[in-house]
Amino acid sequence: MNNNHSIFKDEMAHMHKLTIALITLLFLITGCGDPVQEQLDAQIPLTEQRVKQLGDMLDNNQVRNAKLITQYAEHLAGQKPQFLPLIDEFKKDAGTQGPMYLALLDRLKTVKEQPQMFASSQARFEELLNIYQAADPILFSDALSDPLNVLSDMSDGELPRVNAMSKSQSLAANNAQDFGVGEQLIGNPSYGQWQTDSSGTSFWMWYGMYRMLDDVLDIDGFGKRKRRVYYHNWGSKRNYSYYHDYGRTRFSSPTQLQKQSQIENRTRKSFQGGQQKFTSAYGKNRSGASGVSSQSKTAQASANKFRTNNAKKSTYAKSSNSKYAKSASFRNSSSSTTRGFRRGK
Repeated sequence: MNNNHSIFKDEMAHMHKLTIALITLLFLITGCGDPVQEQLDAQIPLTEQRVKQLGDMLDNNQVRNAKLITQYAEHLAGQKPQFLPLIDEFKKDAGTQGPMYLALLDRLKTVKEQPQMFASSQARFEELLNIYQAADPILFSDALSDPLNVLSDMSDGELPRVNAMSKSQSLAANNAQDFGVGEQLIGNPSYGQWQTDSSGTSFWMWYGMYRMLDDVLDIDGFGKRKRRVYYHNWGSKRNYSYYHDYGRTRFSSPTQLQKQSQIENRTRKSFQGGQQKFTSAYGKNRSGASGVSSQSKTAQASANKFRTNNAKKSTYAKSSNSKYAKSASFRNSSSSTTRGFRRGK
């Protein structure tokens, strides 16, 4: 009898171990209890709602700098009708068909539908937070100051700059080079991209109608087009822009940030051993902002932290050789998440 009881106890213990093993396996398969996944599941509808609310506000003309873009565009259409196709392109920024808003929709779709594009759930969650924060209507309005001030510069001084010093003041404050009308948008992936010529040197190329900024507006006093904007010249002598000095980690996807880091590192390497010194485009903040929101100042603090960490070790250029790192590694720097923002309320 005692022997049977002992066997029964052994069998029960064995069954107990099997049950624990099955529960553990089920836990691993379903991901139940993963705190990051739970945060993701909770944050996705909040970010969707924030982006939709921003779209509704743009459609209803309730975003300050979007309203000004419409007003500036209408003024310029009468003043300089020869630039109407370009003006109409900038006018899209006042609504939901502008490149900045469309970029938020595209990034949100990637988070929801392509989780395999991210190196980890944490990276995916951080991108979701970046989108949520970028869709803040006040911060989004500040970001619109760049295309708005391009319209201002096109007006030959008739329309004042918004949230920024005058061009002459910021050029002097930053000892910057004048790269022509539209310089605020150089390096912003919503408006163009860096391409590489046969010598391996990166230069800026505008998308679509924005090429008029080169073809029509940037003519020198002798009637000739100005030279290409090369990355190393622009990086060392760029002027202030909201995107680069406040909003880059919010208004760029992780892949775009990765590409920027790769161009920076490739250009830096090309200067090694040469007489000319390489100066990083993001080594320091440029002066030129005026009247930006507290949300943007918080984003700037995060950008400074991102830049410091990136200077110590490029997390993009030196990432692993995994399929994510090679193709679309969304390994965003942990510093790209600003702790000061409210998250999902």
